[in-house]
Amino acid sequence: MKINGHTLIEMGFRSGKWFNDAIEHINTNELEGEELTNYLEQFKSPPIIDIHEEPIPFALNIRAENELEESNVTSVVDTMNELMKTPTLVNGAIMPDACPTGGTGTIPVGGIAVAKNAIHPGMHSADICCSVMLTDFGKIDPKLVLDAAHETTHFGPGGRSRDEQFRFPTDLLEEIEANYFLNDQRCISIARSHLGTQGDGNHFLFVGKSKATGNTMMITHHGSRGFGANLFSKGMKVAEQFRKELSPQTLKQNAWIPYETEEGKSYWEALQIVRSWTKLNHEVIHDSVLQKLEAEKENRYWNEHNFVFKDGDLFYHAKGATPLDAKFMPDITGPRLIPLNMAEPVLIVEGGTTEGNLGFAPHGAGRNMSRTQHRKTKIGQTDQEVFDEETAGLDVRFYSKEIDVTELPSAYKNAENVRNQMDEFGLGTVIDEVMPYGCIMAGDCQKNAPWKMKRRRKMEALRAKQSQGSSK
Repeated sequence: MKINGHTLIEMGFRSGKWFNDAIEHINTNELEGEELTNYLEQFKSPPIIDIHEEPIPFALNIRAENELEESNVTSVVDTMNELMKTPTLVNGAIMPDACPTGGTGTIPVGGIAVAKNAIHPGMHSADICCSVMLTDFGKIDPKLVLDAAHETTHFGPGGRSRDEQFRFPTDLLEEIEANYFLNDQRCISIARSHLGTQGDGNHFLFVGKSKATGNTMMITHHGSRGFGANLFSKGMKVAEQFRKELSPQTLKQNAWIPYETEEGKSYWEALQIVRSWTKLNHEVIHDSVLQKLEAEKENRYWNEHNFVFKDGDLFYHAKGATPLDAKFMPDITGPRLIPLNMAEPVLIVEGGTTEGNLGFAPHGAGRNMSRTQHRKTKIGQTDQEVFDEETAGLDVRFYSKEIDVTELPSAYKNAENVRNQMDEFGLGTVIDEVMPYGCIMAGDCQKNAPWKMKRRRKMEALRAKQSQGSSK
């Protein structure tokens, strides 16, 4: 008897690219009975994994302080409830700086999702290993540090030109070339050119003085740039292949790579390489400022707050959450860093694991509204007026020379509320504060972006041509 695709489906097989070749082989060789069963064994798919009917319970370390925050908290809880139906998840938590990002079911900023034997690329997102590093410059004038940093760092899209690039370590290059996810020319080129760059958005270079010692301290905030984004893109494609096979009901943004697979182990190794690159990315900026000032560092420490942390067979996806527990970062010494906004101190904290915090603290102040919503609250004021009002007494600079009002203090949650909720929910103890002197951010890089300038020149030329035509 000839078989077809319907026959295979009735036998319990899921449709796939292998159907045509298998059907031809079976019919050509007239396979039946045990021979047919043995041949089809190789095409058996693992059983479909259903999503949880009810969300896995998660810890709520956040409380709404006003009407605006009530809306934000409601959105965060709604998206976490959908997220926690993902079949791999066994635990979760929300931090006080939480805010939604993406559609319902997408892990919010300030969210932690614990998966068993699974890595979810969508739960660390494109800015892999977004992190902060502090260097203690001793008693050097903070203005000198900020000036030297402004000459050394690099904000905005793209990377450094070839003659401005930092030396790339041979051992790190060898690790990249040995990894399936990272070994392609585009990825390696970006890793080279983006080293020593800080990107845009909420990334910054902050200078201030320790409240405890009076020493000048520099703090940088950025992630893995295009290097990490490239890994994220590849990881999502592989995770989607597994999602279609293992759990089609799972939301696409929550697709996962099983850790026990070859792809899973290779992706985990790639994450560690990106982590090493990102730490180096901070170091080359800090070291170049020290070199420019002919100074020696007195202390240095760093931590990620957007990464995946492993503890046995559990993978903690921290989407904007600062790890407190040393088990997550065995190479880390010193306390952790929590920046709030450019007008507030950077908190230096210590802490441990509780049932509610899962070993994490907030990563910053977070937002209660989108950038677009925040801009609307400033209608009637110029960007310069808002800037002057919110940065009085501080040396705040935008690398692009264009003010980005969506990064000014009013764009973020009330810092005092976040600190109070850290105490309330046991999310780390503040042991020192870096009081603000000033900072550098990318600013509105798009305002005068090359493609926009080109379009403006084209429109101006067209208007000039039309004007000449009408005057004849």
